[in-house]
Amino acid sequence: MDTEHHESPWGLDPLIDITELAAYLGVPVGTVYDWRTSGKGPRAHRIGKHLKFAVSDVRIWVEQQREGEAR
Repeated sequence: MDTEHHESPWGLDPLIDITELAAYLGVPVGTVYDWRTSGKGPRAHRIGKHLKFAVSDVRIWVEQQREGEAR
């Protein structure tokens, strides 16, 4: 997800689409849709008929998926 180091000229968080998110996570697009319908995926913005994900929201969600430390 190389968009995380590019700043928007408007000072806004970069957005990625569902295909980019699925590729980054290494899962099928359908899995991301399934997570959304079950409330388990990262927050999204609906722009018209398109879903967009803020890079910062994806980063937070990924961190929340981390399992606890091994004992």
